[in-house]
Amino acid sequence: MTSSAPAVRARRRNAFAVVLCAGLTVALTACAGEDPDKGTNGVGKLTADQIDKKARAAADAAEAVRLTGKLVSKGGTYTLDMQLSGEGGTGSVTSKQNTFALLRIGDELFLKADAGFWKDEKADDESDQAADTLEGKFVKVPEDDPTYQQLRGFTEKKTLLDGMLTLHGKINKSDRDTVGGVPTVQIMGGEGEGGALDVSLKGTPYPLRVARGGGGGTVTLAHWGESFPLEAPSDDDTVDYGGELPRSSGG
Repeated sequence: MTSSAPAVRARRRNAFAVVLCAGLTVALTACAGEDPDKGTNGVGKLTADQIDKKARAAADAAEAVRLTGKLVSKGGTYTLDMQLSGEGGTGSVTSKQNTFALLRIGDELFLKADAGFWKDEKADDESDQAADTLEGKFVKVPEDDPTYQQLRGFTEKKTLLDGMLTLHGKINKSDRDTVGGVPTVQIMGGEGEGGALDVSLKGTPYPLRVARGGGGGTVTLAHWGESFPLEAPSDDDTVDYGGELPRSSGG
């Protein structure tokens, strides 16, 4: 009489193999089909052009933003730490060896710097006297002063963002990353030579970091939509220089 035990064991092994394979198939299928955009705002699924439009629209609609980083232009290298809104801006700019504070409320622009900023390189008596008078005080910059428009540009949200967020060349989608712990998707102009922009994959698709093309500097953008106080300096902290400001070494 032939035992059926081997056949039973074979059937059990086959059944186990089928179950095991089925389980592995389900697991592998689940891993392969996992949505990388699950839990995000879904912007990562869009085309590069669509991401660009959404990021710029979000930036335009936001009431305020904080910019920190470096801008490089023909006029020099500037390190920014500015809070900007539609009403004005406040913060600091470092140019060459000097750091100065800017405050704009509407059309009123105030500048504060140390004596080194105000001293002319020739360092004559008149320059020294002006530097002593203006040091550490807010000076209202006359609107017809040659430096007014240049300095005001650092305090204008729309002006700065329009220039920084523009990517040049064909816009392509790049890698995923994180900025300040927030997941992002990157878009770039060309292969990056036209600039790169990291756009938030959490909440509103704000641009969180921009690397300008041609070595134009990298700036981080944060605190989108968060209001901040804009108050004119006190009389004790202000000097009304009047007329054209003295030439300085901080330009």
